[in-house]
Amino acid sequence: MTNPANSASRKARWATAIAAGVVLAAIGAGTLPAVASAAERPAAPVTGIVHTREPLDRAALQASLDGLPDVAVNGALARVSGRDGRWSGAAGPTVPSAEANFRIGSVTKVFTSTVTLQLVAEGRLTLDTPVQQVLPGTLPADWAPITVGQLLSHTSGMPHPVAPSAGTTPASAIADALRVAVEEGAPTPAPGVRQQYNGLNHLLLGMAIEKTTGRTYAEEVQRRIARPLGLRHTYVPAADDHSLPAPHTRALWDASGTGTGELVDNSRQSPWAWAEGGMISNAPELDRFFTALMNGRLLPPAQQKLLTEPVPGFEGNRTFSRGGLQHMELSPGTWVWGKTGSYNGYTSGVFINEERSRVLVYSLNPTNRRPQKPEDGLTELDHVFKIARATF
Repeated sequence: MTNPANSASRKARWATAIAAGVVLAAIGAGTLPAVASAAERPAAPVTGIVHTREPLDRAALQASLDGLPDVAVNGALARVSGRDGRWSGAAGPTVPSAEANFRIGSVTKVFTSTVTLQLVAEGRLTLDTPVQQVLPGTLPADWAPITVGQLLSHTSGMPHPVAPSAGTTPASAIADALRVAVEEGAPTPAPGVRQQYNGLNHLLLGMAIEKTTGRTYAEEVQRRIARPLGLRHTYVPAADDHSLPAPHTRALWDASGTGTGELVDNSRQSPWAWAEGGMISNAPELDRFFTALMNGRLLPPAQQKLLTEPVPGFEGNRTFSRGGLQHMELSPGTWVWGKTGSYNGYTSGVFINEERSRVLVYSLNPTNRRPQKPEDGLTELDHVFKIARATF
């Protein structure tokens, strides 16, 4: 007899993979006007073209952090930089400073995509290279080829991940998803047909990076990105390293699922999410990384343009580029490129406007609770909106 609890667990989406996209998906869900297709609106500029824009409003940015802590969020930090100046701020008891370290969740994927595109630039991979060729035996032999480019752009058709358990590793996460897909009779994926956010894509890319280079993913991130940019606090933790270096923000998290459980310090977490969501950094260093990436310091021109080049057939709001960045309209006429990331008790993001004049890095400590009354304060999403609207 099938155990209903086990069946529900198997069907549960992989929590960290889903959470990483929740904020951006919700931002556009019923709250934004219809979005013009890429053919109907100007293409995003690929260099720093000066457009008419509002000056940096430091008072509004500081006010965007007001009201913390509340029911949904314990604390937050934000950093804005660019041609208009620089600002940073922090609020709430879980955030010791605007420079504190935190778990960046799926912002990790931008590092993975960058290393992958560097390997493409070096001719060691191509966007058309099947992952089955790089990692033989990892996917079923009867599946259609899934390319590196499809993994980057979330058009691979990979099955949904399942909830992790104690001892989950990147390889076992992929194996578990394949096993459950077979058990539930999921159809064989059709690569290139749909764009669907999936953390398994970047686990496969991390494995491909290791197979291609002969070095660990962590070593490649250090060698290719962190060390050249002087990122001393940005790294991929070892599989058994649950620590978070001080000073760091604290994840006080209600894991009960009821919204009424005890808030437990969840700062020490397994970094098993690895190349899709396991990294640690801070706002100054994420700012330095993302600014360098978008200014062309880390990729040659041919790969650089992929960061903001839409996948044919998937243009529009909340879609991913060929290089793995998300394109979205925060408000009418205000488009940004970037990536969110979540890891139970951490919600973060990096964004840049199309004019390349302003970069935002933020990190919140959500509680996994929702306000029930007006006096409870804002939702987690509301807080993100406040920060983003004050920035762009």
